[in-house]
Amino acid sequence: MKKLSFQLQFHTPAFLGDATQSARWRTPPLKAQLRQWWRVAYAAQRQFAVNVGEMRDIEGHLFGHAWLENDKDDDGKKVAARRSEVRIRLSQWDAGTLKTWEPLPSVTHKEVKFPVGSDLYMGYGPLVLEKGARQPTLKSNAAIQAKEQAQVAIAYPDADAALIEHALQLMHLYGTVGGRSRNAWGSYSLTHATDKIPQAGTPPIRALTDCLKLDWPHAVGADAQGALVWQTQPHKDWAGLMKTLAQIKIALRTQFAFNSGKNASAPEDRHWLSYPVTNHSVTRWGKNARLPNTLRFKVRPTAEGQLVGVVFHMPHQPPEDFGSSPQTLEGIWRQVHSHLDQTPSLERISA
Repeated sequence: MKKLSFQLQFHTPAFLGDATQSARWRTPPLKAQLRQWWRVAYAAQRQFAVNVGEMRDIEGHLFGHAWLENDKDDDGKKVAARRSEVRIRLSQWDAGTLKTWEPLPSVTHKEVKFPVGSDLYMGYGPLVLEKGARQPTLKSNAAIQAKEQAQVAIAYPDADAALIEHALQLMHLYGTVGGRSRNAWGSYSLTHATDKIPQAGTPPIRALTDCLKLDWPHAVGADAQGALVWQTQPHKDWAGLMKTLAQIKIALRTQFAFNSGKNASAPEDRHWLSYPVTNHSVTRWGKNARLPNTLRFKVRPTAEGQLVGVVFHMPHQPPEDFGSSPQTLEGIWRQVHSHLDQTPSLERISA
């Protein structure tokens, strides 16, 4: 077994809950992050020619499972479950210390008659607006505060070190955890005792057209200009940065105007960014369909002690039930990318 210790520090509040929905440091969300980014590292190692069934089999043996049907022990006997070969230990399992929510600055939304709280727009769900209230509050008992940190120790088989360390590197670059994490809540960094996580590979970059051939997030997209990654100007705190990210998200979404309301007979361009959309349902998709946004946000620290926002795209094909067209998706996303390229507060970066 190989062992590695590092410090995990949050740069935005994290909506991480325990069994009672109270915020708490826990290892399961971190292990889920590691599994997610391990798949991306695995795909890159195989130049994206992945047999998903084979990948899931290897993943189940490494991280544990209760679902593989063909697993056998060393004696050749069939087993219904397997313990993880990866061990993660936290220096603390403390409750979150953010118990009172201070409202963030409002932003303008051209489809809404009144200013919208940037925190509520980016964090609706973990944050709620009670009936008659003017400011959002935390839905659960607490959240993990920005700047909170803990020591994390991880042990993993030597034979799997390359992919595990590549996954840790990707977590450091792109990882966010908890509720509304795709909107940059729960952004964190990993700092190794030697100053950084071992460099085990490069960020997996793949052409947009090729990314849309697979139905799971396996790479950061790219176009003729390079990786689909943008960065904001530095901000002194996460509150101001979250307002900037809210403005960016509102602008990129509202460039696609709706021509229909509830129960549209066919999806419009904006529906393909994410679904459901308030007051703009699609009849054949129904109320329970879920299409997460493949454009994600992350907050990173700078060497000068400030924070920057990162917008990155991990495009992939929606589930088959949505009936998407690769050509339609590519056209819509290229329009989004062009919009981000023309956004004054953003610049392209390599990873």
